[in-house]
Amino acid sequence: MSQSDPERHADFRPIRVFVVDDHAVVRRGMQAYLELIDDVELVGDAASGQQALDRILALAAAGRPPDVVMMDLVMPGLDGIATTAALKERHPEVEVVAMTSFSEGERVHSALQAGAAGYLLKDAEADTVAVAIRAAHRGEVHLDPVVAQQLTRSLRTPRPQALTTLTEREREVLTLLAQGLSNKEIARQLVISERTARTHVSSILAKLDLASRTQAALWAIREGLSPAPSQFPGPQPPL
Repeated sequence: MSQSDPERHADFRPIRVFVVDDHAVVRRGMQAYLELIDDVELVGDAASGQQALDRILALAAAGRPPDVVMMDLVMPGLDGIATTAALKERHPEVEVVAMTSFSEGERVHSALQAGAAGYLLKDAEADTVAVAIRAAHRGEVHLDPVVAQQLTRSLRTPRPQALTTLTEREREVLTLLAQGLSNKEIARQLVISERTARTHVSSILAKLDLASRTQAALWAIREGLSPAPSQFPGPQPPL
């Protein structure tokens, strides 16, 4: 929604974003990015994991917690993965987009296991950053293409018998999940309740021995159940 729109919804507010990075130049660069996005508001930044947790706690206490945190993964002391895990435990409603200069599969897996909703390389274009923020705010995720490719290749294989244990309906849900649909959209397409869709997703993750919707989507794509979309479903509580 542009600032030039003649009418704006009364309940509209920008997406509140918090940036965590131990390099001041990165934080300044991200601030410059965010100032160009009319539906995003920078509400704070931090140079370390512990500082981020303290400042976000203060924002939450003031009734202004961030919606999305842009999290550097490689920091001294409390690194981005540990900070993400602690943040999601204390503030599960806050989404995290992990940022790093690296694209190792293990680091990506660790970030997603900790609760990150997305993963960007630090050389991402401003438009890509905006897409990732908006996707995280919607409960989806935008993965850097290089990261998505590595994740798909490195994703561990579920138990051999797992796929055969999925019901026909669960396969349908998994296919739609891999296409980037939310629980609400899956429910609408299959003409079922959103609660039933959540139940199917939880069952799929348990049967495939996977930890997140993102892993399930990537597994489905690798197995040929669905073509690769430009966005992947992120962790959206509840399943």
